[in-house]
Amino acid sequence: MLYDILIAGGGVAGLTAAMYAQRAGLTALVVEQLFPGGQTAITYEIENYPGLGMMTGPELAMAFEQHARKFGAKIVNAEINAVALAEHTKSFQTSAGDFLGQAVILATGSRPRLLEINGEHKLTGHGVSYCATCDGAFYKDKAVAVIGGGNTAVEDALFLARTCKTVYLIHRRDQFRADRSLIDRLAGFSNIHLMLDCIPESIQGEKRVTGLAIRNEKTAVQQEIELNGVFVAIGAIPNNSLFSDCLATENGYIVTDKHMATSLPGIFAAGDIRNTPLRQIITAASDGAVAAYSASGYIAGIRA
Repeated sequence: MLYDILIAGGGVAGLTAAMYAQRAGLTALVVEQLFPGGQTAITYEIENYPGLGMMTGPELAMAFEQHARKFGAKIVNAEINAVALAEHTKSFQTSAGDFLGQAVILATGSRPRLLEINGEHKLTGHGVSYCATCDGAFYKDKAVAVIGGGNTAVEDALFLARTCKTVYLIHRRDQFRADRSLIDRLAGFSNIHLMLDCIPESIQGEKRVTGLAIRNEKTAVQQEIELNGVFVAIGAIPNNSLFSDCLATENGYIVTDKHMATSLPGIFAAGDIRNTPLRQIITAASDGAVAAYSASGYIAGIRA
């Protein structure tokens, strides 16, 4: 079967794109390797999606999936093994078979770069977070650690210091990689404690984070810090291995214009996989809507 739009990735961006495509009278196929909802589905609680109040990540992910299915979007659980994007008729080769489409929306997202230390996996979503702007509000008047030395880590520490009692900013080197303007702002917060030359060794806790074990690289001194949360900010890895060699990228992220169009005709990108200044549920949904609108215009021959 030839679909109007093939969508790689069933996270918020992909599901929103499918919903908007179906509402426009197009046929959309979403191919998702794991489960619909993406990172939203493994987020403990969400309170910053407008109009919904507090809800769990799985609840919101399920709502997105049900909404897309309501309008007739087809969702296939399969791994995409290869793609053909340059041809007039695009195709996905997957573990569930081959699928054809007139246009493609890439919404495969990115994944946080992990510390790969004890306790990280077990406590992800239970005190271990990779997004301070998403989860910082849960740690008001509590002690947290931010791990990293780049702009994101310093920005996260500054953001959290406004509401958290104590913020430990932990970096494995003796100097930050962040912009000087950001580093200078750290001095304005007495509750930010810099811990340089320090390596996190394990995250402690059974059901929730209770502490962090670190080691000083220069002195070899080890210590344990009592904490309520750990924010990991050591970068992200875009899920682009299937198409990074045929599309323009920037630091691994797909370059798009304001219409979500990529460097190849008929190929659009949405959500965390593209070069965007903010990676949130709301921006992923917005990207998905724009990508579907642009793809429908491409199919109709009225937009590039």
